[in-house]
Amino acid sequence: MSEHTLDPAAAAPAAVPADASSVRSARDWTIAAVAAVIALLALWAVFFDNGQAIAATGDYLHEFSHDGRHLFGAPCH
Repeated sequence: MSEHTLDPAAAAPAAVPADASSVRSARDWTIAAVAAVIALLALWAVFFDNGQAIAATGDYLHEFSHDGRHLFGAPCH
């Protein structure tokens, strides 16, 4: 019968450098901030724009946001 030994270096988890952790955190915060800005712009376009900014894009986008106002219960008429 043979004995199996465990190599302590193989069992230790890989250490993440402090710089990599902060870069990952900054990237996550940047993605969250960009997503929040896009969401706020979309809400502004649906609730407060009343067609001025999206009129140049054509009727399709205007009708889409108009239906969104009805979906959210916002007054639009």
